Amino acid sequence: MTHDKQPTSADAPIEQQLYAIRQVIQPRAVHGVFASWRIALVLLTQALYYGLPWLQWDNRQAILFDLAARKFYIFGLVFWPQDFIYLTGLLILAALSLFLFTAVAGRLWCGYACPQTVYTEVFMWIESWLEGDHVARKKLDKSPWNVSKLKKRGLKHAVWFVIALWTGFTFVGYFTPVQTLAAEIVGLSLGPWESFWILFYAFATWGNAGFMREQVCKYMCPYARFQSVMFDSDTLTVTYDNSIGEPRGPRSKKTDYKAAGLGTCVDCNVCVQVCPTGIDIRNGLQYECIGCAACIDGCDQIMDKMGYPRGLIRYTTENVVKGIYPDSGILKHILRPRTIIYTVLLALIAGAFVYSLATRVPLRVDVVRDRAALSKETDDGLIENVYRLQLINKDSQPHRYTIQAQGIVGLRVVTNMQEIAADPLQTIDIPVSLIADPVELKARSITVEFTIQATDNPRIKDEVATKFFNR
Repeated sequence: MTHDKQPTSADAPIEQQLYAIRQVIQPRAVHGVFASWRIALVLLTQALYYGLPWLQWDNRQAILFDLAARKFYIFGLVFWPQDFIYLTGLLILAALSLFLFTAVAGRLWCGYACPQTVYTEVFMWIESWLEGDHVARKKLDKSPWNVSKLKKRGLKHAVWFVIALWTGFTFVGYFTPVQTLAAEIVGLSLGPWESFWILFYAFATWGNAGFMREQVCKYMCPYARFQSVMFDSDTLTVTYDNSIGEPRGPRSKKTDYKAAGLGTCVDCNVCVQVCPTGIDIRNGLQYECIGCAACIDGCDQIMDKMGYPRGLIRYTTENVVKGIYPDSGILKHILRPRTIIYTVLLALIAGAFVYSLATRVPLRVDVVRDRAALSKETDDGLIENVYRLQLINKDSQPHRYTIQAQGIVGLRVVTNMQEIAADPLQTIDIPVSLIADPVELKARSITVEFTIQATDNPRIKDEVATKFFNR
């Protein structure tokens, strides 16, 4: 008689979760130099974001991306879809700046100016104001639902969502004139698309800054994944210095830690408690670290209380920690091949970008041939070609223009428009005929060039080539 083998614990399948269940992080408040910088940059970025749509320029919104009219206003400049090259240049400048700043000092953008960081900071201020410090918030998380908890949580989410709605309203205000948008909301006449984007952006702000927080930085942001390729041994990063911190351990303030064989780290875990992503910087550089330097401020406070020198956690480089050069040599190593190349490229592209903007001609002309007939003979035996010029006055001022053509001896320009004038930002179509003596036509088709120039500003000129066909 045989018996089936009973499965043992060793034979049981092993289950492994691919995603760790999130533990809610309630960071401890911290004060210091870097915390002050974060507060200053939060206030600066939000003052710009919320304030710019209300700024007026020449009786219009200073910054407005009018997608319906295909005009993009940035203070005194007006861009059209044909100016897409400037957006490309701006994106290249932003990318190079990110590469340069990351190579010099790590994730400065993430720690101080990223919208996710900024709005999480704002939401945590509100949370601390309404629910108390990190200890009180942890207790509230674990407490059962009751009237007090419902009141606190409900008020917090109400304030959060008001801020999120205002954020969504401001975002849409960059694409629809903000004063018009406000009037539509007051009059309950808001369109479906404006309503959708306000609510969508508000919901995204509320969800990302209120609920997801560090999860966005850990799992959704691609920058966290490829930042390491922009680091090198001379990049300034938030670093725990093992050489002065270890061996760590608790002790009284009166203890001579050197005689006790200890480092300066008292193992208080303040660096972990203040971290918005919940990491322990003492385990080395981790991709979850956003470079906010909250752990530096927290550690410095403990070092001051213990009477120890600051700098156990600080902005420093890998080579300093390894003892290759001292902290005083950091500035000298900022200039290295990588950063020099980034700086030179950034300066060249920025210079070209500014020069292009400064010399930009606010006029564009496109020429379209009459496809009904390539050419025709006039009553007096001359050859005529018919075109349509599309003239775009990209300036905020009106202009008058003259039209000339070159390429054939004796070439004449004929148009039925008594006056070629364009109002600010106006597009006009101009029917034009070119007439030439067939004696001067040496080929079946000849390249000719229209020159359109403003009479009140000779610098405003555009030249466009086309073909003149013989019979």
